[in-house]
Amino acid sequence: MRRRDKGFLKFSLSLTVAASAFVLAIDTNTIAQGVYYPPAGSWAHKAPSEVGMDAARLDAAIAFAKTHETNWPRDFSTQEKIFGTLLGPIPKDRAGMNGLIIRHGYVVAEFGDTTNIAPTYSVAKSMLSTVTAVAVRDGLIKNLDAPVGSQVKDGGYDSPHNAKITWRNHLQQESEWEGEMWGKKHDFVGAVAFGDGERKPRELQDAGTFYEYNDVRINRLSLSLLRLFKKPVPEVFRDEIMNPIGASNTWQWIPYNNSYAEIDGKKRPSVSGGTRWGGGVWINAWDMARFGYLWLRAGKWGSKQLLPPDYVKAAVTPASASNSPDYGFLWWLNTRGKNHPELPRNVFEAQGAGSNTIFISPDHDLVIVWRWHGSGKQQFFKQVVDSIRQGS
Repeated sequence: MRRRDKGFLKFSLSLTVAASAFVLAIDTNTIAQGVYYPPAGSWAHKAPSEVGMDAARLDAAIAFAKTHETNWPRDFSTQEKIFGTLLGPIPKDRAGMNGLIIRHGYVVAEFGDTTNIAPTYSVAKSMLSTVTAVAVRDGLIKNLDAPVGSQVKDGGYDSPHNAKITWRNHLQQESEWEGEMWGKKHDFVGAVAFGDGERKPRELQDAGTFYEYNDVRINRLSLSLLRLFKKPVPEVFRDEIMNPIGASNTWQWIPYNNSYAEIDGKKRPSVSGGTRWGGGVWINAWDMARFGYLWLRAGKWGSKQLLPPDYVKAAVTPASASNSPDYGFLWWLNTRGKNHPELPRNVFEAQGAGSNTIFISPDHDLVIVWRWHGSGKQQFFKQVVDSIRQGS
C-alpha cells in the first residue's frame, strides 16, 4: 500500500473513532486485536486475568450480588397489587437472581440460572427504541422531530393536543399523549386498573415539556411502529436485530389478550413496552447480554452496522424536559453523575422492574446483565468496575 493511501486510511479511522467516542470507548489493544462478536449458539469465555480484571475482586463483587436478590415472590403473586388488572399472561414462577459479566466481548463470569426465560419488564422499552432505530435506518422515519400523526393515521393523533407529538417525544417519555390503550387510560387514575402505581389527576402539558414514565403512552408508540412497519414489532426485532446478533429462538414478545390492530385487512398483535400488565418480552440473560453488547458496540455487529450511529448517539443523550431524570431514548443515563456517582458519565442502562438490568460502560468495554436483584445496584456495578486493572 502506498504511503499516501496508508495516511488516508489512518485519518479515516481517526474520524470514525472520534465520531462515536461518546458511545464507544474501546481501549487500543481491543481495536488492534479486532473486536470479538460471539457467533450464534456459543460465547467464548476468558479468565478475568485475560481481560485485565482481578479475579479476587470480581469474585467479591459476585458474592455481593448473590446476597441482593429481589424480594419479589417467585410466583408473581403481587403483580396485580403492584401494577393493576392484568391484560396478558404472566409466568407461574421465576428463577432466582442471576447474571452475566462481559468484558472485551468475552464472558468472564456467570451466576445463577442464566438460561431461565422470564419477563424482563421495561427492558422492553429499550428494545422498542431499537426497533425505532431500524425504522430510522430504513427511511420509514426520516425526521424524529416530525409529528407522528403525519404518518400514522388511525385517529390516535387527531386531537389538537396529540397532533403535536413527535417520535422524539415518545422516545423520551415526554409525549403527554392523551387517550386509552387496550383498556388503560393515559392518566393512571384508579387502583383497580393501576394498582399501587395509580396517580392523582393532573393537567396535561405540551408535548416535549414534561417527562412522565407512562406505559400507556409507550404502548401507543408501539402501536404506531406497528402501523409504520405494517408487520408486528416482534418480527422486526427478530429479523433485523436478534437473528443478526445470534440470539436464540427462545425469547418471546407477547401481546396482551386484547392488543390487536387491523393492518391491511388482517389482525396483527401490538406488543407492550413492558410486563406491567402481563405479556412483554420473555427472555434469558444470554440474549439480553447480546442485546446489550450490540449497544456497547454502538449498533454494530461484526461488519454490519445494524443501527444508525447518529441514532445511537442521540439515544444516550439526555432529554430536555426540566423534570427528566437523565433519560435518553428509552434508556437510563448517567450524564449528570447522579445515577452512578462513582462511575463515568457515559454509562447507560436498560432497566426493568423485578429488577432486571442491562448495564453498559463504554469506557470499560463492559456489559453486565443482572436479573431479579434488589438493592445495591450502584455498589455491585462499582465493584465490578473496580476489579478492572488500571490501563487494561
